[in-house]
Amino acid sequence: MNILIIGSGGREHALAWKIRQSHRCINLYIMPGNPGTAQCGTNINLDLHDHEGIKLFCLKNDVDLVVVGPEAPLVDGLTDAFRSDDTAHISVVGPTAYASQLEGSKAFAKKFMKKYKIPTAAYNEVTKENISTGYDFMSNIPGPYVLKADGLAAGKGVLIINDLEEAKSQLSEMLDGKFGKASEIVVIEEFLSGIEFSVFALTDGKNYILLPEAKDYKRVGNGDTGLNTGGMGAISPVPFVDDILWQKVINNIIKPTIEGIHLEQMDYIGFVFFGLINVAGNPYVIEYNCRLGDPETEVVLPRIESDLVEVFDKLVNGHISDCHLTISPDAAATVMMVSGGYPGDFEKNKIISGYEDIISSLIFHSGTDYFNQEIVTSGGRVLAVTTLHRDFKEAVKISIRNANKIMYENKNYRTDIGFDL
Repeated sequence: MNILIIGSGGREHALAWKIRQSHRCINLYIMPGNPGTAQCGTNINLDLHDHEGIKLFCLKNDVDLVVVGPEAPLVDGLTDAFRSDDTAHISVVGPTAYASQLEGSKAFAKKFMKKYKIPTAAYNEVTKENISTGYDFMSNIPGPYVLKADGLAAGKGVLIINDLEEAKSQLSEMLDGKFGKASEIVVIEEFLSGIEFSVFALTDGKNYILLPEAKDYKRVGNGDTGLNTGGMGAISPVPFVDDILWQKVINNIIKPTIEGIHLEQMDYIGFVFFGLINVAGNPYVIEYNCRLGDPETEVVLPRIESDLVEVFDKLVNGHISDCHLTISPDAAATVMMVSGGYPGDFEKNKIISGYEDIISSLIFHSGTDYFNQEIVTSGGRVLAVTTLHRDFKEAVKISIRNANKIMYENKNYRTDIGFDL
């Protein structure tokens, strides 16, 4: 089977690493990829908005399966493009644009959850025309106040504000274009207090299987301080997710979500990411994603012992219910190495060294590139250092020890992943 992975980050490197292990994988392409994915297959430099170009590449190279990593191509309709006659034989792991609204539109997702009685925070949907209803809603709930841009905003479209007057001011700014078109509609949510975790399902739109759960850490500083990031590390499994909580997740959230996808006749073949929060023993949905999370992918995939290509083959052929995943009992811990200054301004093209000698951890490239025949930093999040160990605390220690050995100017990483567990 010839396979194309869409994307260029740590999630896509982890997917490439896992897919390359399969005896079913003949040729592996990653578009556009990074220096890490180049170790697993062939990187293809093509614009991800060029749907026709991507289709033409797949036809010329006899691609059988496309695995879409990031959300933007899905929301933009890449899967829909492959439904045309000339590429209808090519299977895609990733939902259509309509189904991807579960991530691409916060308002769409909240309406879906309300319709199918899926536990989530109380909310109010606001535009410029009815901003006064937003003010009234906030005045009648206790702070903090959660403001979410309806559309995709590169992970920056969520504000949590303690002061009511500041929240009202920020709501006005968001509707005036603070996050561009993404915040033409704003969803105001009641704040939920608890501890967050992530659950992942693979679904063919009717049936599903569950992957290992994970917990990521968003704040840039130790002790969950500082600005929000795309993710500074993750662990799997999550110690507080016991059998009782897990059954609540399945019965109250997973099953009604998949049933809703089926009843709404969504063309959904791919991953569903459930961003959850445990509130006094009861799970609530914070958000849906229509793809795997990052850096959660870097701890989830290493724990899956099954052949992922075999799993994808069953998925796209409507037999996902026949699939049984074999999961390692070991824990996985990822420490994300980032550029100094991230998530604010940071410099690129810092030469990276020392990662070649690491043997006790997996190194997934997230934001790297080639410059003058050297591998250099090219993004805020640079490398994910993942370790498997029977004890997640020991796995974290090993990942930190190896992160210390990898060198580039102004490197930064958290040393307390899993501190709250």
